[in-house]
Amino acid sequence: MDRRHFLYHTALAGAATLVGCRPEAPRYAEAGRPIAVPGAPSYQAARDAATGPARQVRLVAEAVEVEVGPGEVWRTWGYNGGYPGPEIRLAEGERLEATVENRLAEATTIHWHGIPVPNPMDGVPGLTQEPIPPGGEFVYAFAAEPAGSYLYHSHVGLQLDRGLVAPLVIEEREPHVAYDRDVTIVLDDYLPGAPEPLTAPGRGGMMGGRGRMGRGRGGMMGGQVPPYRGLLLNGKLPTDPVAVEVRRGERLRMRVMNPSGATTFRFAVGGHRLTVTHADGEPVRPVTVDALLVSMGERYDVVLEADNPGAWPIAAATVEGTSAPAQAVLRYRDAAAVRPREGALPDGLTGGRLLRLDDLRSVEEPAPATRPDRTFDLTLSGGMMSSAWTIDGQAYPDAAPLAVREGERVRLSMTNHSAMLHPMHLHGHFFRTGDLSSGGVRKDTVLVPAHMGRVAVEFVADNPGRWFFHCHNAYHLEAGMAREVRYV
Repeated sequence: MDRRHFLYHTALAGAATLVGCRPEAPRYAEAGRPIAVPGAPSYQAARDAATGPARQVRLVAEAVEVEVGPGEVWRTWGYNGGYPGPEIRLAEGERLEATVENRLAEATTIHWHGIPVPNPMDGVPGLTQEPIPPGGEFVYAFAAEPAGSYLYHSHVGLQLDRGLVAPLVIEEREPHVAYDRDVTIVLDDYLPGAPEPLTAPGRGGMMGGRGRMGRGRGGMMGGQVPPYRGLLLNGKLPTDPVAVEVRRGERLRMRVMNPSGATTFRFAVGGHRLTVTHADGEPVRPVTVDALLVSMGERYDVVLEADNPGAWPIAAATVEGTSAPAQAVLRYRDAAAVRPREGALPDGLTGGRLLRLDDLRSVEEPAPATRPDRTFDLTLSGGMMSSAWTIDGQAYPDAAPLAVREGERVRLSMTNHSAMLHPMHLHGHFFRTGDLSSGGVRKDTVLVPAHMGRVAVEFVADNPGRWFFHCHNAYHLEAGMAREVRYV
């Protein structure tokens, strides 16, 4: 048992390649280096602690052109010449060594979304590292654990919404669920012709530009989202859908991921129900539904029984219904039809059983009932006439840290006073929905409903450092909806 799992179980028991010319790198003395954090492992110690067979990858952040539909080319940013970036697939226990080269005209980082990496590897500019300057490189190294469906993306400004996103899968040593094969589904929103660089809500950029997340120039007001032209599934518009082929009788595992900038999706597959087996990479007790909401930063694994031959729509619609759904095709190999009939959409987009947070139950035994060591009652607010999105009226970076001590059981109780959904994401930890003794599921991102919606989560402070806790709507984050969780 490693130290983190020891602390976790002890706490529970106690609680019971190149496009264009490369720009010259700015002369930043501190650029690209890790930031020393008292109590957290050093960068070198974190690298040395990652044991197991090494998997070395090289990721190049650069300007790219990608065809998202017939005759529709998107000039944007991506990894290794494409969008989404290359899927990294690892065996549980391997060691990832990822060298990131920055060929952009501005600084960047990579955050390993959902993986509780050591603090120096988390990729938050100004908090865990200085950003990688144009022309610079940085090596991230960590153990590939636990198994699950994850993402990697830039954590500078709105670069995520430019296309600097990709899936990462850590395969289980012993699968929690039986399946024949798996496929990754990446849902995103499409913003062609974005200004370069894309800037956000009139508040300066966070950290790297010494405003919010890495830009020093203003932009839109009040955290408003941009006018997206459409929705993408695995990098394609509905006019050019990808095909997922199956054989009759197969059990297909679909890893559904949402790295989008500002869209919560309702996901469904025509002619088939979906059995949810994992949430944010963590196994859950199977529950069968017709549709599920997947908000920004969330991932769900579902198993589909291929028992209804034909050609069926795979679709993801916005919860507001403001855009044509993202689409792909589920096609049986012996089917006569190549595509579903014109205009066909899954019934689950408008009806049937929708997955609720309360439907998700952990496969682990709950902890003994006890009070948390520390509780934070947090109000999420903003929008309307405000130019900021805040937690308890404070906009990051001018917000007090949430102080915790190693080994504590910590409760975050959130109330949403705004008219918008907020997917709240905690770096470096998994939390349980409800409380540690309720049997709730372990996640790293949870959707807090609008209009006085309330969600509480609890986690064990078992990963020392300085960690980001924020709304994963990129525009709300850029407008200040974030806090630091700081070990003291």
